[in-house]
Amino acid sequence: MRILIAALALAASLTAACTPVATPADPTIPGQSADAGACAARGGELRRMGRMQTQQCIVKYVDAGKSCTSGSQCAGDCRLEGNSGVAPGASVTGQCQADSGRFGCHTTVEDGKAGPTLCID
Repeated sequence: MRILIAALALAASLTAACTPVATPADPTIPGQSADAGACAARGGELRRMGRMQTQQCIVKYVDAGKSCTSGSQCAGDCRLEGNSGVAPGASVTGQCQADSGRFGCHTTVEDGKAGPTLCID
């Protein structure tokens, strides 16, 4: 009987681990507050983002599109947008990230060098 109870408990915990859970965004992370009032106060807009379509506060950056060679030159990241095909370590000039959205493909640029391309959905 103990083995059966333990097996059922394990199965329930594994099933729960795979079940999507709607959780509020972490307000301590820039761009992640799901509260409409707090988002609007920061100049953001609530949007459903990513595969799970979670609601996130997306804030536009004032330096969007500015040429850069490192993230320290931008409000967000210095990036090459899209699946650039640029090899990591190649010398590049990027553009400052448009907004706080995390989803899509991009290559981060630091010290004038391309990092790996990341695709987040």
